[in-house]
Amino acid sequence: MQTVKRRQFVFALLVSTVLLALAAPSNRILILSGHSGEIPVTDLKGRSYIEIEAFTRLAGGSLRFKGSQIELTLPSSADTQATASPAPAHDAATGFSKDFVKAGIEEMSVIREWRSALKNAVQQGYPITQEWADHYRALAQKSLGLVSVAASTESDQNALRLLTNEFNNMNTLSEQYLKTSKSQTYVSPDALNNDPLDQKILNCAHSLVTMVTNNQFVDNGSCQ
Repeated sequence: MQTVKRRQFVFALLVSTVLLALAAPSNRILILSGHSGEIPVTDLKGRSYIEIEAFTRLAGGSLRFKGSQIELTLPSSADTQATASPAPAHDAATGFSKDFVKAGIEEMSVIREWRSALKNAVQQGYPITQEWADHYRALAQKSLGLVSVAASTESDQNALRLLTNEFNNMNTLSEQYLKTSKSQTYVSPDALNNDPLDQKILNCAHSLVTMVTNNQFVDNGSCQ
């Protein structure tokens, strides 16, 4: 029964296409519920006609020509609902928010700068002062505060905890060499190469970068 009705429907549309060229213009339009767009309607001898190609485009269907036959395929109701109501994006529910990623990258840049300055001072034998340490700590604290404000998803909150650990570890490392500098104790230029806390900071940074790249929170213990 449905096949017969569809054939009748296709035939009616085909006839309307042929008659449009002879018909007078009309000011009316056809709007298909649930679809954006409209189709001009042509009136002829008390009947209304629309162009088959225009209707197919509006309905999201397809036309197939087989000799003297025209096959019209319309999307199913399930396809229409899926198009009208797409599933929520994965990152909106479980991934990182854009603002958090932006703020987190800035914080990691500040910590990386802090560590590079410390490493340079140790390698070159420069004295590490309280003013120097306070300067980098203040920058990192301010940036971490912005990360905290930007955290909105569950993944954001979990990553914030690890990023805070990264800040604390970097601060501990800085204080450790500040104390050594104040006591004027000799420090080998390659001391950081064998420092387990410095390695921990590096491993945590790599872990955080991987998480952001994959847009997925994974705690592998590197930032504990």
